[in-house]
Amino acid sequence: MNTITLFKMQKALDQHIESQHKLEHEDLFDRKVLALLVEIGELANETRCFKFWSVKPPSQTEIILEEFVDGVHFILSLGIECGFESLESITQNGSEETDTSKQFLSIYKSVHKFRNSRRKEDYEQLFQGYLKLAQMLGLNEDQIEQAYIKKNEVNYERQRKGY
Repeated sequence: MNTITLFKMQKALDQHIESQHKLEHEDLFDRKVLALLVEIGELANETRCFKFWSVKPPSQTEIILEEFVDGVHFILSLGIECGFESLESITQNGSEETDTSKQFLSIYKSVHKFRNSRRKEDYEQLFQGYLKLAQMLGLNEDQIEQAYIKKNEVNYERQRKGY
């Protein structure tokens, strides 16, 4: 996935939000990590992949895609916090994982590892694992990029309306 445009869009949104809420001098890293963990949980909830006790199907693809993209916003934002926005592309990791629940757990582990290290390699592993999850959920890069652009616009509109 070519990320340069997405990083630029996210950086502009982050700057807008931080300015609007007077957070320019705040350390937001841990709050962004927590936000990402929450978004990953919301995505898991929509996929219902872990709900072995239920026969209800997963949410519609559009809902899953929107939840997935919410996570992309925070992954990009964390990369910007650490100065990694020059990454031109991210690809799925080589994981052969076929169990969606285990992939979610792997992503949680990657988030925690990156939080503690703030290393570029750990960031890339997190992003790659998240894109692997997208593939497992039947989402492609074009869908993700288009949904990201759409949600970015929604986020600006929310800020204008005092969200």
